[in-house]
Amino acid sequence: MEAQKNSVEAMIRSVESPHKYHNRWLMLKRMRGKTSIYSILIVVGSLFYLSATAQFTKYSNEFLNIGAGARGMSMGGAQVASVSDGTAGYWNPAALANIRDNPQLNLMHAEYYAGVGKYDFANLVLPLKDNKRTIGLTLLRFAVDDIPNTIFLVQPDGTVNFDNITTFSSADYAFIFSLAQHGDLGRNTQFNFGGNAKIIYRKAGDFATAWGFGFDAAALLSGKRWKLGVVARDVTTTFNAWSFSLNEAIRQVFYETQNEIPGKSTELTAPQLMVGGAYNFRINKKISLLAEADLDVTFDGRRNTVISTNPVSIDPRLGLELSFKDVFFVRGGVNNFQKALDDRDTLNQKKIWIYQPSVGAGFRVGDVQIDYAFTNLANQSYPLYTHVFSLRIDMRRKDEKKKR
Repeated sequence: MEAQKNSVEAMIRSVESPHKYHNRWLMLKRMRGKTSIYSILIVVGSLFYLSATAQFTKYSNEFLNIGAGARGMSMGGAQVASVSDGTAGYWNPAALANIRDNPQLNLMHAEYYAGVGKYDFANLVLPLKDNKRTIGLTLLRFAVDDIPNTIFLVQPDGTVNFDNITTFSSADYAFIFSLAQHGDLGRNTQFNFGGNAKIIYRKAGDFATAWGFGFDAAALLSGKRWKLGVVARDVTTTFNAWSFSLNEAIRQVFYETQNEIPGKSTELTAPQLMVGGAYNFRINKKISLLAEADLDVTFDGRRNTVISTNPVSIDPRLGLELSFKDVFFVRGGVNNFQKALDDRDTLNQKKIWIYQPSVGAGFRVGDVQIDYAFTNLANQSYPLYTHVFSLRIDMRRKDEKKKR
C-alpha cells in the first residue's frame, strides 16, 4: 500500500531527500516522546503534456498542501469556491478581489505531533483604490526543531558516544505575492481572476538549503448563492534547487557507512488542478448552510486516491458551514480518502476506505473573527488530532467606523 501521505507527514519525510540519516533522528525523536480567462484553459491542456514528458518529484513541497486558516481546515480543505477572507491567497487568489475598501489581516498557528512540527500562516490583503484589484502578501512556515544529529554518534573505534549528538532544525518557508482582478458580468454574476507568484526557501540545519519559484493561476465565477472556482497550482511547474554544505568529517562518515554523498539536485513539482463548487442554502432569515465539493487533480503519477490512474489522480474534498446571523459558525469536512489495510485483518490482505475528518467553529465580534479547527491527521483507527486557531482582523479606516 502506498504510504499514508497526508500533507504534514509527507512534508516531514521530505527531509530525507538530502539526508539519508533522517530515519535515525526521527526514531530518536519519537523515543524522546515528542513524537512544503484563457490562460486557465491553456493550462488545463498543457498539464497532460507536461505530466507525460517531465520527471516530477511526487509530494514535493508538500508543506504547501497542509492548508491555511482554521475555517478552511475545518471544512476539509473545500475552499476553492467559497473562501471569502485573506486565506484566499492560499486557496484561490481570484477570491481576494472580493475583499474591498479596507485591508485585512489573517494569522494562524498550529502544532503537530505534540509540538514537534510547528505551522504558521500570516496574510495581509490590500485592496487598491479602484476596488477592482486586490494585492495579497502571504507567509507560510513549517518547521521541525531539535532534530538529533547522529552522524558522529558512533566513533571510529566502534563505541557509541551520546555526547556527540547535536541538534538542528529543518524549516520550510513560502512567500506568496497575490494579485486579483474583479469583474462584473451583470445580473448578480461576477467573474474574478488572479494569480500567485511563489518564492520557496527550505533549510535543513547547516547541511542543505533550497530555493524554489513557481506560479499559480485562478478564476472564480459567482452568482447570488452559488460559486464555481478553479485553481491551477504550480502552473509552470515549481522547482527547488538544492545545494549542500558538508565538511570533510561528515563526508568521511558518509563514505565509511556507504551512504551517498549528496550533490546539487533539483526537484520539480507537477502542476495541480483544483476545481470546486459551492452553494449557500438559506434556511431562514438567520440561518444558512454553505456546502462545497472540490476535486484535487494531480498529474505526477498514480496516488492512493479515490480515482487513481497514471498519470492523473483525483481526490475529493467535502465541506459544510452552518451560519447563524453571519456571526456564529459551525463547520465540518472530510478529505484525503484512501485505501488502507484493515487493522482487524491478521493476514494483512483486506483493504478498507479511510478518510480524514475535521470539525470546527468560529465567531465574529465587530471587525474581529476567531476560528478554530479540530483536525485528524491520520485515520479513524489511529487518530492524530491537532488544534488549529486563526484570527481575522478587518482594519477599517476611522471614517468607515464612524459611518457604522
